[in-house]
Amino acid sequence: MAAWFPQWQKYHGDINVRPVATNEYLPFSQSLVLGIQHAFAMFGATVLAPLLMGFDPNLAILLSGICTILFFLMTGGRVPSYLGSSFAFIGVVAAATGHATGSGANPNLGVALGGIVACGIVYAIIGLSVMATGTRWIEKLMPPVVTGAVVMIIGLNLAPVTVKSVVGNPFDMWMALVTVLCMGGIAVFTKGLLQRLLLLVGLVLSYVIYAMVTNGMALGKAIDFSAIGNAAWFGLPTFHSPTFDSKAMLIIAPVALILVAENLGHIKAVGAMTGENLTPQLGKAFFADGVATSLAGSVGAPGMTTYGENIGVMAITRVYSTIVFVLAGVFAVFLGLSPKFGALIATIPTAILTGASIVVFGLITIAGAKIWIENQVDFGKNKNLIVAAVTIILGAGNFELTFGDFNLGGIGTATFAAIFLNWLFSLKDPS
Repeated sequence: MAAWFPQWQKYHGDINVRPVATNEYLPFSQSLVLGIQHAFAMFGATVLAPLLMGFDPNLAILLSGICTILFFLMTGGRVPSYLGSSFAFIGVVAAATGHATGSGANPNLGVALGGIVACGIVYAIIGLSVMATGTRWIEKLMPPVVTGAVVMIIGLNLAPVTVKSVVGNPFDMWMALVTVLCMGGIAVFTKGLLQRLLLLVGLVLSYVIYAMVTNGMALGKAIDFSAIGNAAWFGLPTFHSPTFDSKAMLIIAPVALILVAENLGHIKAVGAMTGENLTPQLGKAFFADGVATSLAGSVGAPGMTTYGENIGVMAITRVYSTIVFVLAGVFAVFLGLSPKFGALIATIPTAILTGASIVVFGLITIAGAKIWIENQVDFGKNKNLIVAAVTIILGAGNFELTFGDFNLGGIGTATFAAIFLNWLFSLKDPS
């Protein structure tokens, strides 16, 4: 019987030649900095998602760290993943609570939390069923042509929302491109650890440039640092209890199916990048993510999902060591307990977050294409062409289907369209 945790080994070699495997580790100083970069990679989304739903961002960051460590323990340290606030909950939380997105604190937060807890339970049950029956049925349901398309649309679906945040403001649009150039320049023109930290270093560099141009030269909206000085160094965020309302639970719980698709796509993408077969870990990953989602909802945070942003970080750094994610989780816990850090994050200009998102979401999209390439998906077959083409346009166009009060969302609609079309067109395949 295999041990629950792998036997980690120190990495020896050139990362440009061979990536760092999941069961390898780098020196502590390098691992720590890489972990910090992973934590920063999730900030934009993990802060934005709770703000849109009326949740506390500091609590979301705290739970993202706790849940990432929990995921590591429950999957035996074999799946490199960071858990953060899921955007899949935004539409259903708004429908269940009547709270307009981005309009401050949600007065019906407890009702939303009850639905999130229920969603996590459904998700965990799916994980247990996969652990009991194997992964063959889910792999047949979602072959590489489907999972590659699903990973791609995660990046493409979020792209318009990201770009829209700076449209109409020429200064912000230019500063977003400056951020892209900072990250791209570090990726191409540097070597070693600095190159692998392109997102973190690029973010800091673009922040400094923005401050010089605005606060120093008065060419744009200056950064207001006053809130940082007024915030405490340490403090607990406010916790909330769930309220179990049957209608809200029915609206929110089906999001579990979307989370399954996201997690499956994540693991397939990482497997394609590492060359490791992570499919046997699917059941444990689903179960762990489900438990994490219920835990988050039980104390007042949004539901959790494996983050595509961190796929992008792994793709560019070529470091897949799961140890890095433990350090990222610990770092996020400390940050979640610091109101001063929350105030600092709030000062990051929209333009810089947009530029970083352009890079990260682009890397996610390319990771989907990599799944097709690595698995030699044959686009000479009309079935694969139609499945991929329809899925990408539905997802990128944010084509949302509604069933009563349940909004499937653009990613959800595209995901289930891919699964259905692949099943339907496979009926022609020889038995």
